[in-house]
Amino acid sequence: MADVSIKKLLDVSLEAGREIFDVYEKDIEVETKEDDSPLTQADQRSHQAIMNGLQTAYSDIPVLSEEGTDIPYEERKDWTQFFLVDPLDGTKEFIKKNGEFTVNIALIEGKYPTLGVIYAPVLDTFYFGREGVGAFKLEDASKKDIVNDEALVSASIRLPEVDDADVINVVASRSHMSAETEEFIEELLCGNYEVDVVTAGSSLKFCLVAEGKADYYPRYAPTMEWDTGAGQAIVEAAGGKVIRHEDNERFYYNRENLRNGWFLVENRDV
Repeated sequence: MADVSIKKLLDVSLEAGREIFDVYEKDIEVETKEDDSPLTQADQRSHQAIMNGLQTAYSDIPVLSEEGTDIPYEERKDWTQFFLVDPLDGTKEFIKKNGEFTVNIALIEGKYPTLGVIYAPVLDTFYFGREGVGAFKLEDASKKDIVNDEALVSASIRLPEVDDADVINVVASRSHMSAETEEFIEELLCGNYEVDVVTAGSSLKFCLVAEGKADYYPRYAPTMEWDTGAGQAIVEAAGGKVIRHEDNERFYYNRENLRNGWFLVENRDV
């Protein structure tokens, strides 16, 4: 299987970020997809930048992208390696212009993510995680002169960097908290733990867990595979887990139905 450079994925992510920013600074025109989710020029321009970058560098690795054409399961079921891409995760956050949106690229090998990168253009922060290497955060990513993977790791902060043993932080929405999430928090409170709720948009929720700023991210609502692949790779490289709700098994990918079930992201045992 092809060896993928994290430095190359940084370059691709930065180019996608530039395309997104060009739209972000103007009046945003919003279309609606068949599933009623929003779509902007930024989604499409980021997708094109990522496809150009990945296919030029790794022409032998197929790409499954949210904004790409549907690829039948019969065609992809035998893939041993592929890129899983969300060109603009958090389109609603993008439209609100609150800065909490990201570019997500994961490398799936077999059924599991072995490499993931998440770039937040407004924060100019690049998160990455690789199996056997670890998880890291590069701040001021577009301003750094990075020549290779070794230099990238050296310039970055290893994750997790925070571990507050006295407080359990749960990533959830205060305004749209589901009954299942409230029940999860209540169970922690019954264990006599102090629990704080932290919020973030898009895949930045995974990054909070990887950083150690959050201990749990319960997601009791549907997502798609491209929403979670990169985040899972980073959380797992930081020592955490992404667990399927229905069977407590590790989250896996390239299923016939690309819609995810419920899951729990954790970086702490209590």
